[in-house]
Amino acid sequence: MDVGRLDREILKIRNLTVSFIQYEKNTFHKSALPVISDLGMTVCEGDVTAVVGSSGSGKSVLAHALFGLLPQNTFVDGEISYSGRTLQPDGAALLRGREIALIPQGVNCLDPLMKAGKQILNGKRDRLSVLRMRELFEKYGLAQEVERQYPSELSGGMARRVLLITALMNRPKLIVADEPTTGMEEALAKTVLADFRDFADEGNGVLLITHDLRMALTVADRIVVFYAGTVVEDAPADDFASEELLRHPYTKALWRAMPEHGFSAEPGVQPYAGERKKGCLFAPRCPYRATACGGEIPMVFVREGRARCVRCEEINQNVWRGDGE
Repeated sequence: MDVGRLDREILKIRNLTVSFIQYEKNTFHKSALPVISDLGMTVCEGDVTAVVGSSGSGKSVLAHALFGLLPQNTFVDGEISYSGRTLQPDGAALLRGREIALIPQGVNCLDPLMKAGKQILNGKRDRLSVLRMRELFEKYGLAQEVERQYPSELSGGMARRVLLITALMNRPKLIVADEPTTGMEEALAKTVLADFRDFADEGNGVLLITHDLRMALTVADRIVVFYAGTVVEDAPADDFASEELLRHPYTKALWRAMPEHGFSAEPGVQPYAGERKKGCLFAPRCPYRATACGGEIPMVFVREGRARCVRCEEINQNVWRGDGE
């Protein structure tokens, strides 16, 4: 582990659990549906940390939990700290849009009754704010007339750029970007990611949430892999240069699924939140599964990364093939 990273932590998440409280079918009994379990990760100054994983793995729930934007029937436990201070829901509200900015996945986050320019300026009317907005419009290919348009008049790609510009207006310290390039042409998506890279290089932090591992690797310093609501691997982005450098079997499967590595899909599907059982959540799909995979699965340090796997060291040394349980 890089001890020097501890001095640069902007965002730290420890043992985060998020559950939705719901009524059981045809009863008045409540039950908790866990969507995130025992999740831990950090974002440091100068880093773009990318969270990758398939749909339903909890990536967007994480973003909303950081900003206190989850519905009232949600139970949240664990610790979230920003710049060394515990981040409570009221504290998140004060920092949101100032030191911490969210670029949400859904364009329906825009107010349908307010013109784009007013939403971006958020009550500001001074000349410098207007100039900054227009500079960002030019940079991201939006015509000045977009200022006077309502969200319903914008294409999906244009609306995402409005959300991006809104986040960048106040020069925050941390950006949490949830699928920020969806619907964008590749050239524009690369520009957005390059700006995230520049933003981090200025001493800030970026938490980039995406399903596109290939694009994330062009700018990220670290890759955090989600599976079924938890982190299964946290590794330097450089380790994705070779499957042999990766630690967790699911991460290796993601690597093999990339077009340049054979586009090979792993059999099986990610478990639904209500179907998750004790032990390794990836075990039913894992060729290395063994009896020990049914017990507690801690995060272990392997080289400069971490993995949630009781046999990852043996797997990486090619001395473990599992007992097929």
